[in-house]
Amino acid sequence: MDDFIINNICQTGRQNASEYRKELPKAINTILASMEDDRCFAHIGDEPIHFSTSVKEMIDKFREILFPGYFSSEKIDGANIVYNLGQGISQLYDILSEQIIHVLRHDCLRYGQTCSECKNSGNDVALKVIQEIPNLRISLAEDIKGAYDGDPAAKSHDEVIFSYPGLYAITVYRISHILSNLGVPQLPRIMTEHAHSLTGIDIHPGAKIGEKFVIDHGTGVVVGETSIIGNNVRIYQNVTIGALSLPPDAGEKLRGAKRHPTIEDDVIIYSGATILGGETTIGARSVVGGNVWLTSSIPADTKVFIESPHLIYKYQKTQEEQNHEYQV
Repeated sequence: MDDFIINNICQTGRQNASEYRKELPKAINTILASMEDDRCFAHIGDEPIHFSTSVKEMIDKFREILFPGYFSSEKIDGANIVYNLGQGISQLYDILSEQIIHVLRHDCLRYGQTCSECKNSGNDVALKVIQEIPNLRISLAEDIKGAYDGDPAAKSHDEVIFSYPGLYAITVYRISHILSNLGVPQLPRIMTEHAHSLTGIDIHPGAKIGEKFVIDHGTGVVVGETSIIGNNVRIYQNVTIGALSLPPDAGEKLRGAKRHPTIEDDVIIYSGATILGGETTIGARSVVGGNVWLTSSIPADTKVFIESPHLIYKYQKTQEEQNHEYQV
């Protein structure tokens, strides 16, 4: 194609693009007019909402402190551990307090709340969370041991820490649960939804979960806000611990009510199981089989399985066998 044709095509393309762009001011005015529409939502003139990058930075810094040496950019040994951890904890405190102050100020201004003295409150809550880190490390150590002990595919505790999505989701949950209990708005849910986006595991920060909690594989797991889960519980992929079907106005009627099940100690829930309802309790040491649907309680030491399906096997003849029949 010679230069004349190429230049002509390019010039025509630029002219066409210019014609389309002339329509943009009209579209912009229409969109701006929609900002006055009460049926829609806008966040104009208020404190900005968190960006996921800052939340990710905070979670990464938490993991550096909770698992020293695993996620650090440099080697940690006896010569630098005091300096390294001291600096990391100081940085975490600054990031965390800033995030907490931000959400407190956001809600105060946006919803016209009584002044929460957000700076003092944020610093106070951040310090309380930092002070909980030793207990967090113990809880997570039990989660790691539970994952390793129950999974023959796990070659070491290190493998669980480095690569198991279930542990990542549980780590973020345990941090966000502390923040939720301390009354921090928005941030706990933003954190667990970040973990959800990475792992496919959706744990609400309001759920109450005991020690040695294991999520094996994990994709598609849902744990609702008012769930109560005991110690040494193991669940597999695509398990839902959720609420029963809700009416259209459930938000106002049931907000704060117990809507999700209670799972007692030493329960195993296999893949695809769905357990629903705030009055549903799975008794201790019970086993819920794959694809089971439960909306009522079962007593302790119970096994619930679906009856084996009736399978149909159809033999598909090979092309050679079909040709042989044709020749005969």
